[in-house]
Amino acid sequence: MEQVKSISSQEAIALEKKYGAHNYAPLPVVLEKGEGVFVWDVEGKKYYDFLSAYSAVNQGHVHPRILDVMIKQASKLTLTSRAFYSDQLGIAEKMLCETFGFERAILMNTGAEGNETAIKLARKWGYEKKGIPANEAVIVGVEKNFHGRTTTIISASTDPVATTNFGPFMPGFEIVPYNDIAALEEVLQNPNVAGLWLEPIQGEAGVYLPEEGYLKKAQELCKKHNVLFMVDEVQTGVGRTGKLLASDYDEIKPNMIILGKAISGGFYPVSAVLSSNEVMDVFNPGEHGSTYGGNPLACAVMMEALNVLKDEKLTENAYDLGVIFREKMQELCGKTDLLLGVRGKGLLNALLVNDIEESSTATKLCYALMDKGLLAKPTHGNIIRFAPPLVITEEQLMECIAIIEEVVMNFEK
Repeated sequence: MEQVKSISSQEAIALEKKYGAHNYAPLPVVLEKGEGVFVWDVEGKKYYDFLSAYSAVNQGHVHPRILDVMIKQASKLTLTSRAFYSDQLGIAEKMLCETFGFERAILMNTGAEGNETAIKLARKWGYEKKGIPANEAVIVGVEKNFHGRTTTIISASTDPVATTNFGPFMPGFEIVPYNDIAALEEVLQNPNVAGLWLEPIQGEAGVYLPEEGYLKKAQELCKKHNVLFMVDEVQTGVGRTGKLLASDYDEIKPNMIILGKAISGGFYPVSAVLSSNEVMDVFNPGEHGSTYGGNPLACAVMMEALNVLKDEKLTENAYDLGVIFREKMQELCGKTDLLLGVRGKGLLNALLVNDIEESSTATKLCYALMDKGLLAKPTHGNIIRFAPPLVITEEQLMECIAIIEEVVMNFEK
C-alpha cells in the first residue's frame, strides 16, 4: 500500500468523514506537529493549544525528556503481558504510591479503564470487607458526572447525549446532585453502598467546582457509613489545578483515586487506581487485568512524565498562572455583556458565554479564536474550557489573554 506523504487539511477532513465514525465534532484544523504549548496544522499555521488533549498533555507536546525515555525503552522491551514480571512495573508502582501517598497501585491504559477498575474494586471490597449481600452493592455517583464512555460508566450518567439509545444499563448506581451534602447523607445511609464516586471538579460538565468544604464533608460521611470514597482525578490530577491533586485543596485523603491522561505526558495511554492494602488485597490472580496494563513502555514513560512535572515545577506554575488568567478574564467579563464570568482552579478554567439558549455563540467564538491562532473547545453549549499545557510561560499566557480579549471584544453574534 502506498503511504501518503503529505495531505491537505481539506483532504484529511474528507477522509475522516468518509472512513471514520462520526463520534466527534472537531474544529476544522488538521494538526501534524506539536512542541510545548504550540501545535501546527498541515499547512504550517501555528496555534496555541488551550485544550491540551483534555489535560493529557500537561507537560507540553513532545517533551524531549519523555520522548528520549520512550525511544530508549521502546528499543529494549515494550510488552510482556502480566504473565511475567518486568523490570519497570515494580519501580513504577513504587513511584506512583510515593508520589501520591498511597500503599498500592494497579495500572491500566485509559481513564475509562481506570474508572471501571475502581468500580470493580469497590464492589468486591463491599462484598468481602463490608459484608454487603451478593449482587446488591451500590455505587453512589453525582449528577453531571463524566467518567468515560463504557456501557457500565454511562449507566451512572445523567447526560442524555451519553445515554440515549445505548441501553439497557447496568444496575447498582444511585445518583444524587453534585455539591449537595444533605442528599449525600441520606443516600449513604443505605448499608449496601460500597462507594461514593465523583470528580473533585467536574471538567467535562463545564469546570463546575463544589463549595469549599464539600469534599471534606463527603469524606467524613463516607467514614461514618463505612463507604469507600472514590475520587476521579483523571482530568484534574497531575498538577492541572495548581495542586498535585485537585482534592488536595480540601486536604482530604480519599480511599481511592483514579489517574490517567497526564501521568504519561500525552505519549502513551496509561491510567492507574491507587488505594490501600486493605482495599487492593481483594483482587486475586485472574480476577482483573489488561494485556497492556503496566507494560514496560508505559511504566518508563509514566515515570519520566512525573519526573518532568516535579523538576519543572509545573504544578506551581499552574497555580500562579491560573490566578492571573482568572483575574484577566474577570476584568474582560466586566467590559462586555457577552460573558457571564469565569471559574476554575490552576490552569483548568471555563469562560461562561452569555447565551442562555446554549446555541452556537461559544462555538463561533472558538472558531474566531482558531482564526487568531488559539485552539479551544466549547462544552455544554455556552461554556468554553481553557486548559493550556502547564509549561506555558507568563509571557505566552499574556499573549493568549490578548487574543481572547481581541476576539471577544470584536465578536458579533
